[in-house]
Amino acid sequence: MSTGVVAVVLVPDEEGRISPYDLYELSTASMVFGMPHTDLADPWYELRVVGPAPYGTHGPQAVAGADTVIVPSVPDAVVEGRQELSPELVEVVRAAADAGARAVSMCSGAFALAAAGLLDGRRATLHRAYAAELAARHPRVLVDPSVLYTDEGRVLTGAGAAAGLDLCLHLVRKDLGAAVAGALADRLVVAPHRPGDRPQSVAAPLPPDEHQDTLGPALQWALERLGEPLTVDQLARQARMSARTFHRRLRETHGTTPLQWLLAQRVARAQTLLESTELPVERIGEESGLGSAANLRRHFTRAVGLSPTAYRRSFTPSGPPSRGR
Repeated sequence: MSTGVVAVVLVPDEEGRISPYDLYELSTASMVFGMPHTDLADPWYELRVVGPAPYGTHGPQAVAGADTVIVPSVPDAVVEGRQELSPELVEVVRAAADAGARAVSMCSGAFALAAAGLLDGRRATLHRAYAAELAARHPRVLVDPSVLYTDEGRVLTGAGAAAGLDLCLHLVRKDLGAAVAGALADRLVVAPHRPGDRPQSVAAPLPPDEHQDTLGPALQWALERLGEPLTVDQLARQARMSARTFHRRLRETHGTTPLQWLLAQRVARAQTLLESTELPVERIGEESGLGSAANLRRHFTRAVGLSPTAYRRSFTPSGPPSRGR
Protein backbone atom coordinates (compact mmCIF):
# COMPACT_ATOMS: atom_id res chain seq x y z
CA MET A 1 0.00 0.00 0.00
CA SER A 2 1.28 3.46 -0.82
CA THR A 3 0.21 7.08 -1.03
CA GLY A 4 2.99 9.56 -1.77
CA VAL A 5 3.05 12.90 -3.57
CA VAL A 6 0.37 13.78 -6.11
CA ALA A 7 1.25 16.70 -8.40
CA VAL A 8 -1.61 18.28 -10.36
CA VAL A 9 -0.20 20.17 -13.35
CA LEU A 10 -2.48 22.98 -14.56
CA VAL A 11 -2.17 24.05 -18.19
CA PRO A 12 -2.98 27.76 -18.69
CA ASP A 13 -4.12 29.36 -21.93
CA GLU A 14 -1.98 31.81 -23.89
CA GLU A 15 -2.93 34.61 -21.49
CA GLY A 16 -1.97 32.59 -18.44
CA ARG A 17 -5.54 31.87 -17.38
CA ILE A 18 -6.96 28.60 -16.04
CA SER A 19 -10.38 27.59 -17.35
CA PRO A 20 -13.28 26.89 -14.96
CA TYR A 21 -13.36 23.32 -16.25
CA ASP A 22 -9.77 22.82 -15.08
CA LEU A 23 -10.80 24.15 -11.68
CA TYR A 24 -13.59 21.59 -11.48
CA GLU A 25 -11.10 18.80 -12.06
CA LEU A 26 -8.61 20.43 -9.67
CA SER A 27 -11.28 20.49 -6.97
CA THR A 28 -11.99 16.81 -7.64
CA ALA A 29 -8.34 15.89 -7.14
CA SER A 30 -8.13 18.19 -4.11
CA MET A 31 -11.11 16.54 -2.40
CA VAL A 32 -9.55 13.11 -2.84
CA PHE A 33 -5.83 13.73 -2.44
CA GLY A 34 -5.57 17.16 -0.81
CA MET A 35 -7.93 16.81 2.14
CA PRO A 36 -6.37 15.08 5.17
CA HIS A 37 -8.31 11.84 5.27
CA THR A 38 -5.81 10.49 7.79
CA ASP A 39 -8.54 8.75 9.77
CA LEU A 40 -8.90 6.43 6.77
CA ALA A 41 -5.18 5.93 6.14
CA ASP A 42 -2.15 7.57 7.71
CA PRO A 43 -0.14 8.96 6.06
CA TRP A 44 -2.51 10.30 3.40
CA TYR A 45 -1.37 11.79 0.11
CA GLU A 46 0.54 15.06 -0.24
CA LEU A 47 -0.98 17.29 -2.93
CA ARG A 48 1.04 19.81 -4.95
CA VAL A 49 -0.73 22.11 -7.41
CA VAL A 50 1.66 23.20 -10.16
CA GLY A 51 0.62 26.24 -12.19
CA PRO A 52 0.11 30.00 -12.20
CA ALA A 53 -1.25 31.86 -9.17
CA PRO A 54 -3.72 32.08 -7.59
CA TYR A 55 -4.59 28.41 -8.14
CA GLY A 56 -1.11 26.99 -8.49
CA THR A 57 1.00 26.88 -5.34
CA HIS A 58 4.15 25.30 -6.79
CA GLY A 59 6.43 25.74 -9.77
CA PRO A 60 7.32 23.01 -12.28
CA GLN A 61 10.23 21.86 -10.12
CA ALA A 62 7.66 20.47 -7.64
CA VAL A 63 6.79 17.72 -10.12
CA ALA A 64 10.19 16.14 -9.57
CA GLY A 65 9.88 13.39 -7.01
CA ALA A 66 6.09 13.08 -7.37
CA ASP A 67 4.62 9.60 -7.22
CA THR A 68 1.61 10.55 -9.34
CA VAL A 69 1.29 13.36 -11.89
CA ILE A 70 -2.23 14.41 -12.93
CA VAL A 71 -2.88 16.67 -15.91
CA PRO A 72 -6.46 18.05 -16.01
CA SER A 73 -8.04 19.41 -19.17
CA VAL A 74 -5.92 21.55 -21.47
CA PRO A 75 -7.33 24.76 -23.01
CA ASP A 76 -9.71 24.39 -25.95
CA ALA A 77 -7.19 26.29 -28.05
CA VAL A 78 -4.77 23.36 -27.62
CA VAL A 79 -7.41 20.85 -28.70
CA GLU A 80 -8.31 22.98 -31.70
CA GLY A 81 -4.67 23.47 -32.71
CA ARG A 82 -4.64 27.24 -32.11
CA GLN A 83 -2.22 26.92 -29.18
CA GLU A 84 0.77 24.67 -28.69
CA LEU A 85 1.45 22.91 -25.44
CA SER A 86 4.43 24.33 -23.63
CA PRO A 87 7.51 22.21 -24.48
CA GLU A 88 8.70 22.75 -20.91
CA LEU A 89 5.45 21.36 -19.52
CA VAL A 90 5.59 18.34 -21.83
CA GLU A 91 9.17 17.67 -20.77
CA VAL A 92 8.28 17.97 -17.08
CA VAL A 93 5.55 15.35 -17.47
CA ARG A 94 7.79 13.07 -19.55
CA ALA A 95 10.67 13.37 -17.09
CA ALA A 96 8.40 12.54 -14.14
CA ALA A 97 7.12 9.43 -15.91
CA ASP A 98 10.66 8.40 -16.84
CA ALA A 99 11.57 8.74 -13.16
CA GLY A 100 8.80 6.30 -12.25
CA ALA A 101 5.82 8.56 -11.56
CA ARG A 102 2.35 7.38 -12.44
CA ALA A 103 0.96 9.61 -15.23
CA VAL A 104 -2.76 10.42 -15.17
CA SER A 105 -4.92 12.62 -17.38
CA MET A 106 -8.44 13.91 -17.00
CA CYS A 107 -10.42 14.60 -20.17
CA SER A 108 -8.36 16.58 -22.71
CA GLY A 109 -5.32 16.37 -20.44
CA ALA A 110 -4.71 13.27 -22.56
CA PHE A 111 -3.30 15.63 -25.21
CA ALA A 112 -0.46 16.47 -22.82
CA LEU A 113 0.28 12.82 -22.07
CA ALA A 114 0.14 12.03 -25.79
CA ALA A 115 2.54 14.91 -26.60
CA ALA A 116 4.94 13.45 -24.03
CA GLY A 117 4.79 10.10 -25.85
CA LEU A 118 3.25 8.35 -22.85
CA LEU A 119 0.16 7.10 -24.68
CA ASP A 120 1.88 5.58 -27.72
CA GLY A 121 0.65 2.02 -28.15
CA ARG A 122 -1.63 2.37 -25.14
CA ARG A 123 -5.39 2.46 -24.78
CA ALA A 124 -6.56 5.90 -23.67
CA THR A 125 -9.81 7.77 -23.23
CA LEU A 126 -11.05 11.33 -22.86
CA HIS A 127 -14.38 13.04 -23.39
CA ARG A 128 -15.86 11.62 -26.57
CA ALA A 129 -16.18 15.15 -28.04
CA TYR A 130 -12.36 15.34 -28.31
CA ALA A 131 -11.63 11.73 -29.26
CA ALA A 132 -11.48 12.19 -33.04
CA GLU A 133 -8.99 15.05 -32.75
CA LEU A 134 -6.72 13.11 -30.39
CA ALA A 135 -6.78 10.09 -32.69
CA ALA A 136 -6.01 12.21 -35.75
CA ARG A 137 -3.15 14.09 -34.09
CA HIS A 138 -1.65 11.08 -32.35
CA PRO A 139 -2.36 7.99 -34.50
CA ARG A 140 -0.23 5.71 -32.29
CA VAL A 141 -2.65 6.20 -29.38
CA LEU A 142 -5.41 3.60 -29.08
CA VAL A 143 -8.24 6.03 -28.42
CA ASP A 144 -11.37 4.53 -26.83
CA PRO A 145 -14.06 7.20 -26.33
CA SER A 146 -16.62 4.72 -25.01
CA VAL A 147 -15.35 4.22 -21.44
CA LEU A 148 -15.06 6.21 -18.20
CA TYR A 149 -11.34 5.62 -17.66
CA THR A 150 -8.49 3.37 -18.68
CA ASP A 151 -5.77 1.84 -16.55
CA GLU A 152 -2.57 0.82 -18.34
CA GLY A 153 -0.57 0.34 -15.15
CA ARG A 154 1.62 3.43 -14.85
CA VAL A 155 -0.51 5.45 -17.27
CA LEU A 156 -4.20 6.16 -16.66
CA THR A 157 -6.67 8.35 -18.54
CA GLY A 158 -10.17 9.53 -17.68
CA ALA A 159 -13.14 10.93 -19.55
CA GLY A 160 -13.29 14.06 -17.42
CA ALA A 161 -16.12 15.74 -15.47
CA ALA A 162 -17.72 13.22 -13.08
CA ALA A 163 -15.50 10.44 -14.46
CA GLY A 164 -12.55 12.30 -12.96
CA LEU A 165 -13.83 11.43 -9.49
CA ASP A 166 -14.28 7.80 -10.53
CA LEU A 167 -10.67 7.79 -11.71
CA CYS A 168 -9.37 9.37 -8.49
CA LEU A 169 -11.26 6.83 -6.38
CA HIS A 170 -9.85 4.09 -8.61
CA LEU A 171 -6.34 5.34 -7.79
CA VAL A 172 -7.14 5.26 -4.07
CA ARG A 173 -8.53 1.75 -4.49
CA LYS A 174 -5.29 0.66 -6.19
CA ASP A 175 -3.12 2.31 -3.53
CA LEU A 176 -5.04 1.74 -0.31
CA GLY A 177 -7.63 -0.89 -1.08
CA ALA A 178 -11.36 -1.25 -1.56
CA ALA A 179 -12.28 -0.58 2.08
CA VAL A 180 -10.53 2.81 2.19
CA ALA A 181 -11.83 3.81 -1.25
CA GLY A 182 -15.35 2.78 -0.26
CA ALA A 183 -15.19 4.77 2.98
CA LEU A 184 -13.92 7.81 1.10
CA ALA A 185 -16.67 7.48 -1.52
CA ASP A 186 -19.24 7.32 1.25
CA ARG A 187 -17.75 10.49 2.75
CA LEU A 188 -17.98 12.21 -0.64
CA VAL A 189 -21.54 10.91 -1.14
CA VAL A 190 -20.79 9.13 -4.42
CA ALA A 191 -21.01 5.57 -5.69
CA PRO A 192 -18.18 3.52 -4.15
CA HIS A 193 -16.98 2.10 -7.45
CA ARG A 194 -17.84 2.65 -11.10
CA PRO A 195 -15.65 0.35 -13.21
CA GLY A 196 -13.69 2.06 -15.94
CA ASP A 197 -15.40 0.16 -18.72
CA ARG A 198 -18.77 1.75 -17.95
CA PRO A 199 -20.03 3.71 -20.97
CA GLN A 200 -19.61 7.49 -21.16
CA SER A 201 -23.09 7.91 -22.58
CA VAL A 202 -26.40 6.21 -21.87
CA ALA A 203 -28.60 5.76 -24.93
CA ALA A 204 -31.91 5.78 -23.07
CA PRO A 205 -33.17 8.75 -21.05
CA LEU A 206 -33.22 8.62 -17.26
CA PRO A 207 -36.48 7.33 -15.80
CA PRO A 208 -39.09 9.70 -14.38
CA ASP A 209 -38.51 11.02 -10.88
CA GLU A 210 -41.21 8.87 -9.27
CA HIS A 211 -39.31 5.73 -10.35
CA GLN A 212 -35.72 6.77 -9.63
CA ASP A 213 -35.55 5.04 -6.22
CA THR A 214 -37.11 1.76 -7.38
CA LEU A 215 -33.81 -0.02 -7.96
CA GLY A 216 -32.09 1.20 -4.79
CA PRO A 217 -33.79 -1.14 -2.29
CA ALA A 218 -33.43 -4.12 -4.63
CA LEU A 219 -29.72 -3.50 -5.13
CA GLN A 220 -29.21 -3.01 -1.39
CA TRP A 221 -31.05 -6.28 -0.80
CA ALA A 222 -28.62 -7.99 -3.16
CA LEU A 223 -25.56 -6.41 -1.50
CA GLU A 224 -26.65 -7.92 1.81
CA ARG A 225 -26.84 -11.39 0.21
CA LEU A 226 -23.82 -11.56 -2.10
CA GLY A 227 -22.78 -14.88 -0.57
CA GLU A 228 -26.05 -16.46 -1.69
CA PRO A 229 -27.03 -17.63 -5.19
CA LEU A 230 -28.84 -14.67 -6.77
CA THR A 231 -30.77 -14.51 -10.02
CA VAL A 232 -32.07 -11.66 -12.13
CA ASP A 233 -35.60 -12.88 -11.44
CA GLN A 234 -35.02 -12.51 -7.69
CA LEU A 235 -33.70 -8.97 -8.06
CA ALA A 236 -36.55 -8.08 -10.38
CA ARG A 237 -39.10 -9.35 -7.85
CA GLN A 238 -37.47 -7.21 -5.16
CA ALA A 239 -37.82 -4.21 -7.49
CA ARG A 240 -41.41 -5.24 -8.28
CA MET A 241 -40.91 -5.39 -12.02
CA SER A 242 -40.37 -7.98 -14.71
CA ALA A 243 -36.88 -9.35 -15.35
CA ARG A 244 -36.86 -7.68 -18.75
CA THR A 245 -37.81 -4.29 -17.28
CA PHE A 246 -35.26 -4.68 -14.48
CA HIS A 247 -32.52 -5.43 -17.02
CA ARG A 248 -33.49 -2.38 -19.08
CA ARG A 249 -33.74 -0.05 -16.08
CA LEU A 250 -30.36 -1.13 -14.67
CA ARG A 251 -28.79 -0.56 -18.08
CA GLU A 252 -30.38 2.91 -18.25
CA THR A 253 -29.37 4.04 -14.77
CA HIS A 254 -26.10 2.18 -14.14
CA GLY A 255 -24.79 1.43 -17.62
CA THR A 256 -24.43 -2.29 -16.94
CA THR A 257 -26.35 -5.55 -16.90
CA PRO A 258 -27.61 -7.29 -13.74
CA LEU A 259 -25.05 -10.09 -14.01
CA GLN A 260 -22.20 -7.66 -14.65
CA TRP A 261 -23.33 -5.57 -11.69
CA LEU A 262 -23.43 -8.63 -9.42
CA LEU A 263 -19.98 -9.74 -10.54
CA ALA A 264 -18.49 -6.29 -9.88
CA GLN A 265 -20.02 -6.19 -6.38
CA ARG A 266 -18.74 -9.68 -5.59
CA VAL A 267 -15.22 -8.82 -6.71
CA ALA A 268 -15.37 -5.68 -4.55
CA ARG A 269 -16.51 -7.78 -1.58
CA ALA A 270 -13.64 -10.19 -2.18
CA GLN A 271 -11.21 -7.26 -2.23
CA THR A 272 -12.47 -6.04 1.14
CA LEU A 273 -12.23 -9.51 2.67
CA LEU A 274 -8.70 -10.04 1.32
CA GLU A 275 -7.61 -6.69 2.76
CA SER A 276 -9.27 -6.90 6.16
CA THR A 277 -9.41 -10.59 7.11
CA GLU A 278 -7.23 -13.70 7.16
CA LEU A 279 -9.94 -15.92 5.76
CA PRO A 280 -8.65 -18.58 3.34
CA VAL A 281 -9.26 -17.97 -0.34
CA GLU A 282 -11.81 -20.78 -0.48
CA ARG A 283 -13.90 -19.12 2.23
CA ILE A 284 -13.64 -15.72 0.56
CA GLY A 285 -14.96 -17.27 -2.64
CA GLU A 286 -17.99 -18.47 -0.69
CA GLU A 287 -18.52 -15.25 1.28
CA SER A 288 -18.34 -13.08 -1.84
CA GLY A 289 -20.59 -15.34 -3.89
CA LEU A 290 -17.88 -16.17 -6.43
CA GLY A 291 -17.95 -19.83 -5.45
CA SER A 292 -14.86 -22.01 -5.63
CA ALA A 293 -11.30 -20.78 -5.19
CA ALA A 294 -10.68 -21.41 -8.89
CA ASN A 295 -13.72 -19.34 -9.87
CA LEU A 296 -12.63 -16.56 -7.49
CA ARG A 297 -9.13 -16.53 -8.98
CA ARG A 298 -10.45 -16.37 -12.55
CA HIS A 299 -12.91 -13.51 -12.03
CA PHE A 300 -10.74 -11.62 -9.55
CA THR A 301 -7.61 -11.71 -11.71
CA ARG A 302 -9.57 -10.63 -14.78
CA ALA A 303 -11.14 -7.66 -12.94
CA VAL A 304 -8.25 -6.51 -10.74
CA GLY A 305 -5.17 -7.61 -12.67
CA LEU A 306 -3.74 -9.53 -9.71
CA SER A 307 -4.47 -12.94 -8.26
CA PRO A 308 -6.23 -12.95 -4.86
CA THR A 309 -3.01 -14.09 -3.19
CA ALA A 310 -0.92 -11.38 -4.84
CA TYR A 311 -3.55 -8.78 -3.99
CA ARG A 312 -3.58 -9.85 -0.32
CA ARG A 313 0.21 -9.54 -0.14
CA SER A 314 -0.19 -5.85 -1.01
CA PHE A 315 -2.29 -5.21 2.09
CA THR A 316 -2.11 -5.96 5.79
CA PRO A 317 -5.16 -6.06 8.05
CA SER A 318 -3.43 -3.79 10.58
CA GLY A 319 -0.90 -1.03 10.39
CA PRO A 320 -0.71 2.10 8.25
CA PRO A 321 0.23 2.06 4.58
CA SER A 322 3.82 2.81 3.73
CA ARG A 323 4.67 5.98 1.84
CA GLY A 324 6.27 5.79 -1.56
CA ARG A 325 5.81 3.82 -4.74
